[in-house]
Amino acid sequence: MSWRPQHRNSKFRHVYGKAASKDKSYDCVPITLSIHDNHFCAVNPSFIAVVTECVGGGAFLVIPINQTGKLDPHYPKVCGHQGNVLDIKWNPFNDFVIASCSEDATVKIWDIPNQLLKSNITTPKKELRGHTRRVGLIEWHPTAENILFSSGYDYKIMIWNLDVTDAVLSNPVKILDAHKDVVLSMSFNTDGSLMAIACRDRKMHVIDPRAGGVLQEGSYKSHRVNKVLFLGNKKMLLSTGTSQWNNRQIALWDQNDLSVPLLEEDLDGSAGLLFPIYDSDTCMLYVVGKGDGNIRYYEISPEKPYLNYLMEYRSPLPQKGVGTMPKRGLDMAACEIFRFYKLIPTKRLIEPVSMIVPRRLESYQADIYPLTAAAQPALTAEEWLTGINKEPLLVSLRSGSEAVKSPPRLPEPEPLMQATDPSQPEGSQASMSAENKQEPRETEDSKKRQRVENILPESKQRHVLDDIELFERPPPKDEKELLHMCYQQQEEIRRLRELVIQRDTQMKQMQLELRNLSTDTGN
Repeated sequence: MSWRPQHRNSKFRHVYGKAASKDKSYDCVPITLSIHDNHFCAVNPSFIAVVTECVGGGAFLVIPINQTGKLDPHYPKVCGHQGNVLDIKWNPFNDFVIASCSEDATVKIWDIPNQLLKSNITTPKKELRGHTRRVGLIEWHPTAENILFSSGYDYKIMIWNLDVTDAVLSNPVKILDAHKDVVLSMSFNTDGSLMAIACRDRKMHVIDPRAGGVLQEGSYKSHRVNKVLFLGNKKMLLSTGTSQWNNRQIALWDQNDLSVPLLEEDLDGSAGLLFPIYDSDTCMLYVVGKGDGNIRYYEISPEKPYLNYLMEYRSPLPQKGVGTMPKRGLDMAACEIFRFYKLIPTKRLIEPVSMIVPRRLESYQADIYPLTAAAQPALTAEEWLTGINKEPLLVSLRSGSEAVKSPPRLPEPEPLMQATDPSQPEGSQASMSAENKQEPRETEDSKKRQRVENILPESKQRHVLDDIELFERPPPKDEKELLHMCYQQQEEIRRLRELVIQRDTQMKQMQLELRNLSTDTGN
C-alpha cells in the first residue's frame, strides 16, 4: 500500500458517515438476487427505484422518497420486461422519467406519475429495439436532453435520440463497435464530449461518441480493470479492479496516456467488486465495496500524490449495490455533502447513509456547496449531434438561486499572427509588452488601496477592497472564470442585502432608544 500522510489541511478531513434510523430507512423491500455487477438502484429527490424479484419477467419498484418504513408486500411494480432487469437510470433533467434495460434485449422508457402508484405500470412510454443480445448498461448524456446510451452483450454501444415521436425505435442514431468485448462500465467527462469504457478483456478505451473513433486504448498487466470513471475536468481517469495477486486495487490514469498509470494502490484481499463514485463539486472519491459494508473516501488533487485518503465508513451489513442522491436533494442545514442508499438483501432493507461535514453553524455553508450541475439540459439532442459541446448549467444550492448558463464551446479559431520588428527577438517583445501593461495596473491598484486606507476605518476596508478587486479585474479569459465571477457577484449582492437589513435593524433600535429616553425625560 502507498504511504498516507497523518495530517493534511482539508475542509473534508473530518467527514463522517451517519446511517439513518430504522424508521427513516426502507424495510421489507424484495431486492433482486441477480449476480450482475450493477448498482440495481437509482435515486432522485422525488423517488427511489430499486430492481426487485419478480415471477415471469423483470420488474422494479418506484417508491416516493419520503415513504420510509415498512413497504406494503402488494406495492405496485413497473413490470413490462420479459427478462430480468439489469440496470435502471433516472433522467437527470426530469424526475418523472426513468430508463431500464433487461435480458430481453430491449431498453424501455417509463413515465412515473406524480402520485402514489395504485396499480402496476406495464406500458412504457418508448421501447428501444436494436440490440440482439441482453442489454447490461444504460447511461444518460450529462448535458444533452433525451440522449441515451445503451450497451449490450452483442459488443455494441448504441446512441438513441428520444426526441423522436415514435413509440418503438429500432434505429439508433449511432452504433459504436470499436471495442471487442462486453462493456463493464461507461463514464462521461463533464460536457459529454468523451466517453470512457472498460471491457471484459481488461482494456480501457477513451472514445469520441459522435465520431466513433478510439482516442486512447490501454491495458496494464498489473491492473485488471472492472470499472472506469472520469474525474470531472481534471483530465484524469480512475479505475478499479484487481492486481496480479487478486488484491482489490484502484489506479489513476492520464486520459491522454493510458500506457502506464499515474498511481496504483492496493486496498484489501476481498473478492467483491469496487464501485467508484466521484463528486466533482468537492473533488471527493468514494469507493464502495460490493459484498462488504465499507465505504472508503478520498480527496483528489491535480498534483502528487493525487489520491489523499480521508476516512472509511464501516458497517457490519454488506451491500449489494448503492444509489446516490443528486446534490439538490441533500440536507444543507445538516452540512450533508453526499448521500448513499445501501441495498442490503439479507435484511430486505435500503439504508440511507449521509456523509456529513461536522460544523456547528446552521446557516448555509458556501465553501462546501459550490456551484453544482442544475436539473436543466445545456443543449438539445440535435445540437449535440451536430457537434456542439456545452458545460452543464450550474446552480447554487442556496434557496432561491437560478441556474447560471454556460456558452457553447465551439472549435477555437486559429490565432492571428501579429507583425513584429525583425530586429528584436520575439521573447523580448512579449516581455516588454507584458511589463508595460502590468505597471500601470499595479500603480492604479496601489493608489486606490491607499485612498481607501486613508478614508475608511479598518473594519470597513476589507469589504471595499474586495469590491475593488472584484470589479476592477480584467475580463475573464474562459468560461470557468466567467462563471466564477458571476458567482462572486451574486455573493456580493447577497452580502450587501444583509448589510442593508442590519442597518435597518440598527436604525429601529436607535429609534426605540430615543423614544425611551424621551419618555424618561418627560417623567
